[in-house]
Amino acid sequence: MPQAPADYQLRYPIDFGDIDASVRQTVVQLYAADGGKSRGILYQPAHGKPRTAVIMAHPRADFAQHYSIPFWAEAGFAAFAQNTRYLNNDTMMIHENLLLDLAAGIRFLREEQGFEHIVMIGNSGGGSLFSYYDAEARKADGARVKAPPGGGPPDLNKFEMPTADGLILLAAHPGQGRVLMTCLDAAVVDENDPFASDPALDMYDGRNGYRAPPAQSHYEREWVAAYRAAQRARAARVDAIARRHIEESATARAATKAAGFDAAPADYRVYMQRRTMAPRIMVVYRTQANPAYLDLSIDPSERVVGSIFSPRPDLFNYHPIGLAHVVTPEAWLSTWSGLTSYANLERNLPRVTVPTLVVGAMADQDIFVADVRKEYELSGAADKRIEFIEGADHFMRAGGTRANHGEPRPRLMKVLTGWTRERFAP
Repeated sequence: MPQAPADYQLRYPIDFGDIDASVRQTVVQLYAADGGKSRGILYQPAHGKPRTAVIMAHPRADFAQHYSIPFWAEAGFAAFAQNTRYLNNDTMMIHENLLLDLAAGIRFLREEQGFEHIVMIGNSGGGSLFSYYDAEARKADGARVKAPPGGGPPDLNKFEMPTADGLILLAAHPGQGRVLMTCLDAAVVDENDPFASDPALDMYDGRNGYRAPPAQSHYEREWVAAYRAAQRARAARVDAIARRHIEESATARAATKAAGFDAAPADYRVYMQRRTMAPRIMVVYRTQANPAYLDLSIDPSERVVGSIFSPRPDLFNYHPIGLAHVVTPEAWLSTWSGLTSYANLERNLPRVTVPTLVVGAMADQDIFVADVRKEYELSGAADKRIEFIEGADHFMRAGGTRANHGEPRPRLMKVLTGWTRERFAP
């Protein structure tokens, strides 16, 4: 059985520790139909040609050494770990472009490698990504998304999107925009000032129930309801800023195409041509502020105080590293807006009818029990199953109040490989 190194909890949390040297590894470069480049590694058992391959990808995270891969190879499956064109870069991420990367990956597995069955693994942000892909891939010609929320290419109707045969949602959040909206700091009153706050909406203000970690906080439910409404209002304000920037660029493009533009003064022409490049970069401050991080009575589970980023979200809320801090207007609307992004499970999962396994981690500090149960309920599959892994954090490491139950990954992978083997023989 694959083993993790003793210090694996200090390493990049998604990676495996080691893999059998006999496992065949093939580095793959893919070009999507629009020319976008992605990369991946195809892992196969030492002997034989598997009939079934699993494909895993995340919008921006490095899945090339995903912790599940040694287990898939040991169980006789092939595993394709695909890194998208936006690896480690969500500043300009357009989710619709990501679907073209997945199309290239599935086509590679089906047509070039000849696998009979392909199972999508949507881990964390990959859950909303693969659900969006499958929902669009199965639509009738002309019914797919014609443009991202911020406009422009791609029109998904112009591209082939081959389908897969199964879906595993693993610690998957409801969509990058949806999960961000739960942790947007509602107290922010000025998008240009990271310290400007409304104390009545500050979850890190003792007058509202805050206690410094590791102590637990407690927020009155009426206050939480008001806070959630304010988070949604802030998301709408950021949406409006993004749309204003996009509109300014569109106005400039129209000006450059207007009659007489070539005869206009040179300074004016240069100014407008530069404006068409849409150089606006948005900064979104304070995105680590979900009351459920500190108040464990909100959707109770095995988790402990903190978020997947830090045991001190009250401080990490001001850290330069985090979710959606630096984005273009188009990337905000396509990926990070909980109000406009199409990449959310509520929109897409009812359209996904392939066999579906939904798995949650009981000590996950960002994806809660209610999220996982809702995913199961939303699924449009007739063949669907839900499982929870005890003593596991978001990355399926030992964590939470039941961390003493032993390493979660072998228990998890027994569920995943068993479910897959029952439906799609290796």
